[in-house]
Amino acid sequence: MAEGVMTAPRIFFYVQHLLGIGHIARASRIANALVKDGFDVTVVTGGLPVPGFPGEGVKTVALPAVVASNSGFSGLADADGRPAGEDFLHARCQLLLDAFHAARPDVVITEAFPFGRRQMRFELLPLLEAIERAEPRPKLLSSVRDILQENRKAGRDAETVTLVKDHFDAVLVHGDPGFVRLEDTFPLTSEIADRLLYTGLVAPPPAPEPTETFDIIASAGGGAVGAELIGAAKEAAALLPADLRWLLVAGPNLPEADFAKLSGDAAPNVTLVRFRKDFPSLLRGAKVSISQAGYNTVGDLLRTECRAILIPFVAGGETEQTVRAERLQALGLADILPENGLTSGHVKEAVEKALTTPPRGSVLLDLDGAEKTALIIRSMIAESLAQSKIPVV
Repeated sequence: MAEGVMTAPRIFFYVQHLLGIGHIARASRIANALVKDGFDVTVVTGGLPVPGFPGEGVKTVALPAVVASNSGFSGLADADGRPAGEDFLHARCQLLLDAFHAARPDVVITEAFPFGRRQMRFELLPLLEAIERAEPRPKLLSSVRDILQENRKAGRDAETVTLVKDHFDAVLVHGDPGFVRLEDTFPLTSEIADRLLYTGLVAPPPAPEPTETFDIIASAGGGAVGAELIGAAKEAAALLPADLRWLLVAGPNLPEADFAKLSGDAAPNVTLVRFRKDFPSLLRGAKVSISQAGYNTVGDLLRTECRAILIPFVAGGETEQTVRAERLQALGLADILPENGLTSGHVKEAVEKALTTPPRGSVLLDLDGAEKTALIIRSMIAESLAQSKIPVV
């Protein structure tokens, strides 16, 4: 450590979200666990602000925001939607390097990179070079979810492996290897097996008892692509007994016209909202959940005994949610409906089946990934300190 054993270890955590909030939500849970464990944490964010993240006690550096300029994630735009030009990107890179030098960290964590976020190489490759030149050199860790997007372009996996071998001390895989392993979606895992450390799934702590109860909760995450899911659930509610209480959580990003359309002629037993802060508690009290299969949504579900009906997001060739949903189904933890061609009849039949299925009880997967990440990093620092004190013979 740069200033002796008594100072809190300093963490510099780079997080860039381009679409949705899944990446920053997971990173924030990890950052909060690190702060709770006594680390001095600086989170560098590069996307549009998200209320509530990264969280209390975490130092933040907000770079000028960039977002994906198209659905293929190949281009970058600024916060106003204008293409991010060379001068803008150069200035942003310099701000990142300045923040790194000011923080003088003991550990640097890059969220997703080098397994993702290739668009950010304009600033991340210079950051890697700065890390290599620093005295003392901080540890460099990659923080990556357990399931990667497949169908990547030729050569990208080899490029990732080279970056890991040349620069990274470890890859923190935020998953339970008994559920899914990195090699299931990253073919060259064997070449970096010596760097992998599984942390467990980064799930939230168990939620408190709900203040209100619903039998069935349908949720669309952020809501940008959830209108059909919520619409099918609303229609299914009208086909099922009227004494079942439904909550439809449309998401803050659902277009206003879609929300207004869904609001019309809802049955008395159906409540439609955009957002509920107590969503994890409500899941705890529900019998059935209908949702997509994103990392954070599934983390919320696995903390409950609620029966899960998953509708994996597949638009644009996405594969991650399908892999997760199929693994959960194989363990008897969920049923799956297809996103394409989803109808109220499909939802009705799945809900009827779920309502007659006994609660599944406790999940045996490791859900304490945030806390275990802190323990792993603390152990790495202690080991590094011990090695630095070994006298040279």
